[in-house]
Amino acid sequence: MTTHTSGQFSGKIAVITGAAGTIGLAVAEHLASLGADIALLDLQKDKLEDAATKVRQYGSTVRPYVCDVTDAQCVNSTTEQVVSDFGKIDFLFNNAGFQGAFAPIQDYPEEDFNRVIQINVCGAFHVLQAVARQMVAQKSGAIVNTASMAGVQGPPNMAAYGASKFAIVGLTQTASKDLAPHNIRVNAISPAFMGPGPMWDMQVEKQAKAKTQYFSTDPETVAKQMIGSVPMRRYGNISEIPGVVSFLLSDAASYMTGVNLPIAGGIL
Repeated sequence: MTTHTSGQFSGKIAVITGAAGTIGLAVAEHLASLGADIALLDLQKDKLEDAATKVRQYGSTVRPYVCDVTDAQCVNSTTEQVVSDFGKIDFLFNNAGFQGAFAPIQDYPEEDFNRVIQINVCGAFHVLQAVARQMVAQKSGAIVNTASMAGVQGPPNMAAYGASKFAIVGLTQTASKDLAPHNIRVNAISPAFMGPGPMWDMQVEKQAKAKTQYFSTDPETVAKQMIGSVPMRRYGNISEIPGVVSFLLSDAASYMTGVNLPIAGGIL
């Protein structure tokens, strides 16, 4: 692995939540390759350590933090520790999330709904608030929240996830207005179907098992139906996400705030 000696984000400190997951790790590696030092936050300690090892290959300073985003006190103390360790926070990729069950709304499990909202909405709010306080003190910063096309077009059988991602789009728009006077930009990304891999396979299988008019009960057919709904007629690759995030964090997007960018192959 080639390590960086300097880069676009040299001297910048990035906080990434859900950092042990597929998207979080991909963005961490990309930002590190551009010179940023990285604070990796996740609840899964073992996977977090593995992620830190991978990101360090780019030559950045990388520190892992075990953090439960649903616990505001934990988020606040972790944020304070990050600032103590790094001195500041320039970027936040507010990415931790949970997809939840797939079922028609009349059958959707209440416990699962509450869990998805706690992680995806309350968790994102806790992190956004804690980091925003630090950025307000610094009078600068850039934030990208992970929304979803499920928060642009309500998907069938995904009441909790859809509601949570609509909330993230709204939270992004409100935070962008609240933080604009402090020279802090807040934007969001909305990926659609991403594959191949466990995320894609799980979504295909769960939609098939939901047994509704929108999708076949055969996973292979569901996959074709999903791809058929995309104008570009393919799913996206995880590697197509980090560049959009780094653009929104960069000075190239210095006059963009409150924006939700689809990464969706033409789905609008």
